[in-house]
This record gives sequence, structure tokens and C-alpha cells, in this order.
Amino acid sequence: MTTRIVIADDQELIRHGFRLVLDAQPDMTVVGEAADGVAALEAARLLQPDVLLADIRMPRLDGLEVVRRLAGPGAEPGPRVVVVTTFDHDEYVQLALRDGAAGYLLKRAGPTLLVEAVRAAMSGEALLSPSITVRLLRDLNARTTDGRRTDERTDRLAERLTEREKDVVRLVAAGLTNAEIGAELFISPGTVKTHLASAQRRLAVRNRVGLAAWAWRAGLAEA
Repeated sequence: MTTRIVIADDQELIRHGFRLVLDAQPDMTVVGEAADGVAALEAARLLQPDVLLADIRMPRLDGLEVVRRLAGPGAEPGPRVVVVTTFDHDEYVQLALRDGAAGYLLKRAGPTLLVEAVRAAMSGEALLSPSITVRLLRDLNARTTDGRRTDERTDRLAERLTEREKDVVRLVAAGLTNAEIGAELFISPGTVKTHLASAQRRLAVRNRVGLAAWAWRAGLAEA
């Protein structure tokens, strides 16, 4: 099935760039655009997309209110809303996720994560930008009494990974994108993706957030 997408952002160049990336995917099509929050709600009503990408700062109605109206408590069934913004604020992340956002992505994350965020939303998951994931996991780790302690199951799972897979998982937990991991390890982004998929299978986690969380539990992540 083709995922139908509406892009809501007050910058035309951003909308155009996102459209180019998403329309290039064989399973995605952009069915509409909106330059403000009110227009985003109208597009969601008229076009009935599967996913709506919403910026935080928009005229007339901001992205957090768009999330609340489309996905918050009491909202009618509608599109999955993924926030895509420049604002890396914990308060915004928490409000968006509390009100039902199906992801929170920073615009600097790049086209690969944009596509992954849409696919994650369609799978019922919520993808966060790597830097946000790292910060949330670090905060969670700091609130535990023995945050780096591993258990026997974690140790057994670690033995399943190759050394290269451990390297990749460690860098995922550090917040690096696939391209950045490739540059760090002198391998291609495609090879990084292969190692990530293998690590996810071996560790029985569903996405890179799960990999990062496991790395913190296993003591592979840097505090």
C-alpha cells in the first residue's frame, strides 16, 4: 500500500525538499501541503492522509496544537502526526508525545530518517531524532540507582553481536545518524544499515531507539 502524506510547514523550500524525498519512495506519495496549522487541519480533513508532517512554529495554529487536535485525547481517528522541526526542546518533545505524536524529528536529521519516521509511524511506532533519544536515555539512566548494571540476559545478548555490530550500536547510542556512523567507521551508509538490521534481529528490538536503550543497559553507551 502507498502511504499518503501531507506536509505542514510555513517554509515553501522545506515543503518542496520533503516532497522530493518522500515522493521518491516507491511506497509513499505526498497528497498535499499546508503553510499553517489551520490549513493543516483542513488538509487532514479533506485529503485524509495516513501521515501528516507538522512543524512546531506555524502561523495561525502551531504544530503542538495540530498534534493535540488530530491525535490527542478525544480526537477522531485521523492521520498519524510526526513533528518535524528545528526546535530541540524537551518540553516540546514531551508535549508532542503526550498528545499522541507518532514521532519527533529534527530537520537536520536528514532524508533517511525522515523516510524512516514515516514508516515507523505507519508501523505504530514513534521515531525520535537520535540526539533526542540519547538525551532521554541519559536522563533515564541518571535517575536509576545502578543505571549501568547489566544482567545475565543482557550479557548473553551482547555475545550474539559481532564486534562491528557493537561498534555500530555504540554509535547509535551516541546519537549519530547512519551517515555519521559510516564516516566514523569508514564504511558506507548501506553497510551501516545492514549492521543495524542484523543487530536488531540478534537483540530482538524493533528500531534504533531499542538499540540505544539496550546499549545503555549493557554499558556500551558513553555517559
